[in-house]
Amino acid sequence: MAVNTSINCAPPLHRFRRRRLPITFISHASSSSSRPICFTGAATLRLVSVHSQKPGSESSAIMSNTGVPSRLSSSSTASAIDFLTLCHRLKTTKRKGWINHGIKGPESIADHMYRMALMALIAGDLPDVNRERCIKIAIVHDIAEAIVGDITPSDGVPKEEKSRREQAALTDMCKILGGGMRAEEIQELWAEYESNASLEANLVKDFDKVEMILQALEYEMEHGKVLDEFFLSTAGKFQTEIGKSWAAEINSRRNSQLADKAN
Repeated sequence: MAVNTSINCAPPLHRFRRRRLPITFISHASSSSSRPICFTGAATLRLVSVHSQKPGSESSAIMSNTGVPSRLSSSSTASAIDFLTLCHRLKTTKRKGWINHGIKGPESIADHMYRMALMALIAGDLPDVNRERCIKIAIVHDIAEAIVGDITPSDGVPKEEKSRREQAALTDMCKILGGGMRAEEIQELWAEYESNASLEANLVKDFDKVEMILQALEYEMEHGKVLDEFFLSTAGKFQTEIGKSWAAEINSRRNSQLADKAN
């Protein structure tokens, strides 16, 4: 699926144990932030932490020898936990399509996104497709449903209105996270998926449908139901060869199951 990216392997720790060099703080005249830089003594330098603080603030990032902050900003820590607590709803909110079809104990939104991320992880490589970005998109593509819930076609909400609600919810969630680079990345990944604007988004859109019909097949087997709607609504809508191949395999297995029941 994705082109394997190069992995920068850090040299063994024992090579640095005898050289404990100081951390240098570089301040910028236009900013109150200090940026601690750890010099390794080689021709390169490694940025181990960037932490901005107001003059006189007692909150600071103190780096240990392992590069892990020994104390974090209380506000950023609180924002992270607030955000994660809100995302708990993704684990407890059940996917409405299954509820509407009488499935007892159906999967949650988080269940759905997790298996999509696994799909991105195990899929074969595709030219010019970034596997890591696919995994990230899969993890965040339904994240706004922590606030708006799982809006399905049966709810009668126009596509534009659904997108507007989710965008507003995502903006609120990113404010709870405290803004910054990670919040901006989440918004960018969500927008990329929503607009189907990249090869990665194309693939994850396919995984969204593949995961749904695979789950439908599993529920048919577990509950003895016929869930034609999910297979019919996705037929012919896959954009990538991986999506088409995986969907064909699922449909083949379903046809075998239906044939066995008929006999």
